[in-house]
Amino acid sequence: MTEALEAIADRFHPREGIKAIRSLGSGNVNETFLVTHEGQDGAFVMQRLNTNVFDRPDLVMQNLQALGDHMERRLASPPPQLKGRRWEVPRVVPCRREASPWIEQNGEFWRSITYIGAATTSDVIRDSAHAQEVGYGLGMFHHLISDLPINQLADILENFHVTPAYLQHFDAVAKATDRLGPAERDACAFIEARRQGIDVLEAALSRGELHHRPIHGDPKINNVMIDEASGQAIGLIDLDTVKPGLVHYDIGDCVRSCCNPAGEETLCLDDVNFDMELCEAILTGYLSVAGGFLSDWDLHYLPHCIRLIPLELGLRFLTDHLEGDVYFRCDRPGHNLQRALVQFRLTEAVEQQFNALEQLVARLKQQPSPNL
Repeated sequence: MTEALEAIADRFHPREGIKAIRSLGSGNVNETFLVTHEGQDGAFVMQRLNTNVFDRPDLVMQNLQALGDHMERRLASPPPQLKGRRWEVPRVVPCRREASPWIEQNGEFWRSITYIGAATTSDVIRDSAHAQEVGYGLGMFHHLISDLPINQLADILENFHVTPAYLQHFDAVAKATDRLGPAERDACAFIEARRQGIDVLEAALSRGELHHRPIHGDPKINNVMIDEASGQAIGLIDLDTVKPGLVHYDIGDCVRSCCNPAGEETLCLDDVNFDMELCEAILTGYLSVAGGFLSDWDLHYLPHCIRLIPLELGLRFLTDHLEGDVYFRCDRPGHNLQRALVQFRLTEAVEQQFNALEQLVARLKQQPSPNL
């Protein structure tokens, strides 16, 4: 516990009651600490926001407060799908003296949120039951905020998950790149072969088939909290990317992060696969709580988003590699290129099972939602 961290924590809780401060989590955007104290709640999460990623952290906090207030109203009369279950939402911890719920000091932006105890996250899916709970968690999150007006949320990351915008940036970077090796040329050819379908979601949005709703923005597996005792999903964390968008971005990203057992950091492309059984479990859990507010068009585009989001992430990794690794943190030369190839292999695996994916969605659509 350093003097500097203790001084920041003192702005949220009296210094004399603080017992320990330690690093928390493995996120690569914000710097996060767990502060334990002798007060009633016993702990809170203190974070320094990365203002290189979030250039308007005040709007991030505005969204977090709007989301928390809305969730609190919804949970005052919980939906029947939550019967017998626990559901938690990280809330903003106010400063002791400042009027704003954050601290700006020496060019740094600090805030605190409540800590969710007796729950954990995981980097890998253990089994189908775990996958179904991850799907339930995202579905319940979407369900609870489905009536939050999007004009109450700021768009804190413009063009986030808008794939044609990433393609446009890739084109500019690739055009300015002098020399490509064989692996880069193959990766660029992979993108070129899929260029025509890359606007599938944004085109549907422009035609009025899809609509913006509040979304999480980053619902990968390790942002879903699982109760240590029951194994049930009890909430989503890392809410800084909550904003208006298509729920398909969230669904595609969740499935992408869960259904490749090799993970996105694997060095062996032959190990990359798309696990349809895990996908079925996730969608079953998701639709059991979110199916009630999804339209036929929403369901129609589910297979498309499951194919598109790994392609999009691969495109972003490849662009960053060609640009000199300026966005994603790397451990070695070629790291982002390898990450891109993993996502492209996952895209191919989804494409090979696309018809089965469409049949799965059609079958799940016919199943009555439990607990309704």
